[in-house]
Amino acid sequence: MAAATLPLCAQRVETLPFGDFEHWTVRHIKESAILGGQTKTLYVLGPDEVIEGNRAYDYSRTPWASSNAYAKVSGITKTSVSVEPDDGPDGRCARLSTVLASCKVAGLVEIQVLATGSLYWGKMLEPITGVKDPYAKMDWGIPFTKHPEALLLDYKAALPGLGKLLTGTTFRKKEIPGDDPCQVTLLLQRRWEDADGGIHAERVGTAFFRIGKSTDGWVRNRRIPVWYGDARRMPGYQSYMGLFNGANMLYAVNSRGQCVPIQEEGWAPEGTPCTHAILQISSGSRSGYTGALGNTLWVDNLRMEYAQ
Repeated sequence: MAAATLPLCAQRVETLPFGDFEHWTVRHIKESAILGGQTKTLYVLGPDEVIEGNRAYDYSRTPWASSNAYAKVSGITKTSVSVEPDDGPDGRCARLSTVLASCKVAGLVEIQVLATGSLYWGKMLEPITGVKDPYAKMDWGIPFTKHPEALLLDYKAALPGLGKLLTGTTFRKKEIPGDDPCQVTLLLQRRWEDADGGIHAERVGTAFFRIGKSTDGWVRNRRIPVWYGDARRMPGYQSYMGLFNGANMLYAVNSRGQCVPIQEEGWAPEGTPCTHAILQISSGSRSGYTGALGNTLWVDNLRMEYAQ
């Protein structure tokens, strides 16, 4: 088991809600008869509960959503599972996997969609009704006003490292060259809504961590510092840490119940209060439906570090 980073005795550490990964909601969803009519199990990081039936999940009980999908496209119900509980170093943990969800319609036409395992703060807008713009099916972020110094976690990674990516959407799939590191992201924002319902934000805090190769067992107490102000001034800044706009736009539900883009307008000065946080842990870092098949990331013991 790999060693940790810095000692934590000089800071105050808080475990995140459900951050010990000991509690999971189990959902049983029956797929359409044309796909075989099997009942599949989906997991939500949340209260211990078993939910029967094809219905949207009530995210008021947990800040966590995931890439586990309950979809109903053209009247056909389909599921995809890429996040599950697993055995960890201190009980249970989460296993996030990049998988190819495939099925045959009426036993003849095969549908394949690549899914990157992801846990994030927010909500999945269920049921999903199509594969176009997957981020638009998610309500990203939760209300958050604290200013942590770092995010802490334990993790283990297994990456095939084959130098190729797979893109899979419905009836088409292809291989392209490239790599796909796992990624942990924490974004702190100050958000506001304009008169037309548009959501705008300034970036208050930025934390990124990429895992580009397999680990030799578990890495404990990995510390990911939060940068405040303009992250472009920080040593180690990379272009993927920049403002989320354009092709990588994220979405949120406004006061009218509409899911609209979050328009990050700029970098907030240090000391700016934040209103929301986006936390995402993923087995890959590519765009939707593209990734390294077989990537697997285990995570446990999520905590925030604060100054005393």
